[in-house]
Amino acid sequence: MADVSVARVTVDRDRALRLLQNYGVYGGVVVLLVFNFAFTPHFASAENFRTQAVQVAPVLIVALGMALAIGTEGVDLSVGSVMALSTSLLSLYLGYGPWIATLIAVVGGILVGAANGALIAFVGVQPIVATLALMVGARGLALVLLPQLKDVRNPGMAALGSGDVLGIPYLVLIAATLALLVAFAVKRSTFGRRLLAVGDSRPAARLAGLPVRRVLIVVYVCSGALAAVAGVLATARLTASDPTSLGTLMELSAITAVVVGGTPLSGGRVRIGGTVAGAVLIQLLTTTLIKHDLPPSWTQIAQAVVIVGAVYAARERGKQ
Repeated sequence: MADVSVARVTVDRDRALRLLQNYGVYGGVVVLLVFNFAFTPHFASAENFRTQAVQVAPVLIVALGMALAIGTEGVDLSVGSVMALSTSLLSLYLGYGPWIATLIAVVGGILVGAANGALIAFVGVQPIVATLALMVGARGLALVLLPQLKDVRNPGMAALGSGDVLGIPYLVLIAATLALLVAFAVKRSTFGRRLLAVGDSRPAARLAGLPVRRVLIVVYVCSGALAAVAGVLATARLTASDPTSLGTLMELSAITAVVVGGTPLSGGRVRIGGTVAGAVLIQLLTTTLIKHDLPPSWTQIAQAVVIVGAVYAARERGKQ
């Protein structure tokens, strides 16, 4: 009888951990929404929802690329610096028109991603070390190109940052479209299956004849490109290029969104829906603390607690 009771407790604990990992992020979003509806003044206004959606868009876009990197059992610490580099390039080449400047900014992110991928795939550098090096280098290059804040006064960028379609901001539409494209690539494409195979076991994927190096390079190129797009959108929203502060600690927010969303750090699995919910959770958490007059430092502490909880749940489930 005692063995039966222990087995039942073990099963119940395993089920609780599975539910926490798979659906905890959605429960957290619901809890924060209910709390803010009840205790935060003016939270339930259309203008507030619009503001929250616009603010979460760049975080979500960066988190999509981070999810791909983590899915290969890697990480991309350079995403914040790529945002800074993209805003510098955008400002420098805006005289050629917003489309040309945006293209150059995204190409800059692609080149950083390609450098990350090459170091990891061909040189054999650990992802955390390779992307750390590019994090420092890309931020330094951004500051060399644009040493200080510069106003962005361009009708096209202003329209991108504040325009909408049927009341839905362009930034939100772009973020949603990119999320759908990445989800489709992960779930339905050959590239997505190869990515998950590489993350599950890189030696096994290599023995199976999969192009491991190519997959890794494409993953980090996508991460760099998405971070650059996020930098362009953030610049359009703020109507200013500030490589000193733009993207600072963005890697923390992106990793939090991905891990809380259920993508394990051990790779082999990518949950885009959970990543979207994780980005929303981080935004709501930040808003809740700010609205209730808590200092910004508490946001970082709260994110750290959330990350530890999510990693613990995944680790405990892996032991079962």
